Amino acid sequence: MKLENRYSFQGARQQVWDLLTDPKALQQCTPGCKELEEIGTDEYKTTMQIGVGPVTGTYQGKIRMAEKEAPHRYKLIVEGSGTPGFVRGEGILTLEEDGEDKTTVHVIGDAQVGGLVAGVGQRLMEGVAKQFMGQFFKCMQNQLAARKDAPAGPGS
Repeated sequence: MKLENRYSFQGARQQVWDLLTDPKALQQCTPGCKELEEIGTDEYKTTMQIGVGPVTGTYQGKIRMAEKEAPHRYKLIVEGSGTPGFVRGEGILTLEEDGEDKTTVHVIGDAQVGGLVAGVGQRLMEGVAKQFMGQFFKCMQNQLAARKDAPAGPGS
């Protein structure tokens, strides 16, 4: 299933890049992410609790950032499996300056699902995937706003 969307951020491209490559922000904003543990450079082991329609389950998997070209683009690769089936996906995130203090993140991705979770139907899966992607980027937008509003630390 192919996915594509654009998300606007109120912040400079470097600020958005720093956020989108921050493991803590990834864990907080990835829907259903219960654990994110670094196992290598830009590679993390994850536990996610996800429900799609009547099928809910826990997935063990990996999240990896590859082909990084800071602060312009990177590939995000997600794979996981559990009792309800498996999910694999990858997306290219491209950060484009949009004025002085705005950044647009263009996402083009592809995902595959199998097992029980695939039985809920392609149309439902596309809607859920778009919803998860929307939740992720809305959370990231809120994280960026919170970072910008945070008081400067000592020595700043």
